[in-house]
Formats: sequence, C-alpha cells, structure tokens
Amino acid sequence: MNKVQQTRFDSLYQRHVNALTRQGKSTSTIEAYTRAVRRIAAFFDRCPDRLSREDLEAYFSSLIKTHSWSTIKLDRNGLQFFYSHVLKQEWQWVDIVKPPMVKSLPDILTQAELTRLIESTREARYRTYFFIVYSMGLRLSEALNLRIGDIDAKLMRVHVRCGKGRQDRFVILPKAALLALRQYWAIHRNPSLLFPAGLTPAEQHSAKAHMGRGGLQKSFTTIARQCGIHKHVSIHSLRHCYGTHLIEAGLNLRAIQQEMGHQSPTTTALYTRLTDSVQQQSSVFINRMVDQLQGLLLENKRAPSRVTAEV
Repeated sequence: MNKVQQTRFDSLYQRHVNALTRQGKSTSTIEAYTRAVRRIAAFFDRCPDRLSREDLEAYFSSLIKTHSWSTIKLDRNGLQFFYSHVLKQEWQWVDIVKPPMVKSLPDILTQAELTRLIESTREARYRTYFFIVYSMGLRLSEALNLRIGDIDAKLMRVHVRCGKGRQDRFVILPKAALLALRQYWAIHRNPSLLFPAGLTPAEQHSAKAHMGRGGLQKSFTTIARQCGIHKHVSIHSLRHCYGTHLIEAGLNLRAIQQEMGHQSPTTTALYTRLTDSVQQQSSVFINRMVDQLQGLLLENKRAPSRVTAEV
C-alpha cells in the first residue's frame, strides 16, 4: 500500500476494532474478525474499502485452496461485519462464498483409551489438567482459567466463569477431581491459579498467568499417538467423552445440558438418541464415572491440611 492507502486502512481498521468492542465481542472474536481484514488487505496490497465483487470472489477462490472451511467462515463473517458496520455497505456473502454444511460426529475415547492416555501422561500438570477437563466436562479455556476461589469443597461444585458466550455456570465437583486438584496444588502452591505457567514448582508458584494452550494441545496429540490412539482427538474430545459417557451411564439429557453449559438441547442431543427417563441425581453418576479413573492419577495420599484450607 502507498502512504495514502495505508493511512486510510489504519483509520478503517481502528473503526473496525472499535465497532467490535462496542458490540461486546469476545477477545477471540475480535482477533478473528480483525485478522480477516488484515489478511485481505495483504492479499491485494491495498485498502479493502474499494474492492469489487469480482475481487472478493477471486480472494475467496484463492482462500479455499489454502485454508480450512472454519477459517473461511471466520473471514467471511469478519468481512461482513467490516462491510456492514464500518463501510456501511451491504454484502451478499451467501452469493460469494458458502461453506458446505458438514454434520460430522466427534471421535469418542473409550474408558480403556482414557486409561491409557492418563497412564501415559508423565507430567503432573498435564495429567491433572486432562483429568479435570474430563471429570467436569470443561472446555479447554474453562479449565485453564480455574482459580482457587472457584472451588467450593463444601458444596462440591466449581464456579466456571465466563464460559462460551460469556456465561457463568456451576458444575458438580467429583471427589476424585477435588483430590487431584489438592494434590497438584500442593506441588506448586500458587496463591490463586490452579494451572499456573512454568516448568518448575518455583516458577509455577510465582506465575501470574496460566499454562499455555499450545503446549497442552501439542502434548495431548503426542501422548494420544504414543499410546496407540489413532482416533482424531484433541483436548476438546475429553468434553465430548464426558457427555457421551454420562449418556451411557443413564443420566438424562436435561441434566447433562445443564452441566455442560449448552444453550440448546440440540447440542446435547449430539451425544445420544436415548430417552431422558432416568431421574437419578447428577452427582451420583458423575462421581461413579470419574472414580473409575481416580487410581490412575496420583497416589492416594492425604493432601496437606494447608491445601484443604485453601482449595
């Protein structure tokens, strides 16, 4: 871009950021939508406010060859927002690019595969983290963001803050999960974080931020491959396993929807075609399910009294 175009782009880009912020978009959405504008500007090396329909069609034709459909959808939505709220122009995105409707089912790990995966995870921080994600059906960031104050050992529940859609919720805290958290916290004793960054206990104790997402994802993939799991799984798969295994245990869909924080029962129904006639309490099922993996995690030794007081 020449200097004039760069100045105009910088101004429009900031208006784009401001509009996203005013509408209360999440940090991840703002990053994705602004990246879409940066990407198309770099592709044409000019400010995107004067692109023709043919330019947009050429851009997405090229993008389809190099990027996933999930990226294309994000770019489409980001550019539509840019056109509507910054340029004040209507953009018929359906006619330009329409990702295919794919209704795929996630791969689910069996209890035996979960056992192998946890047994193969040598680092306590990763082993505990994977166990917590599964035992409460948490999303990746929900587990990473857990703090000591979120754990209610008296009521045996966890306050999940600012989950998907910026929604808070309470989830049942299995006894085995509480024990795992206490034992791991006893290693690093961070004053507020449950999964602090750092490789050594000293680094973790003084950390101000949680573990990195990238290292977790990479480790999970490596461990799954090393222990002979060839399914297409990620950390989020543990959440799918949680929902599926609860269905298999007989818990009704409404209770599972509440535990997992699904906005729509249709999302929960992904895990089953069974009826919701079983009326047992959620805590009974969750504790029974998670207890099966308790012995794989850490030694069943009494947690220090200081841990009991703070978690």
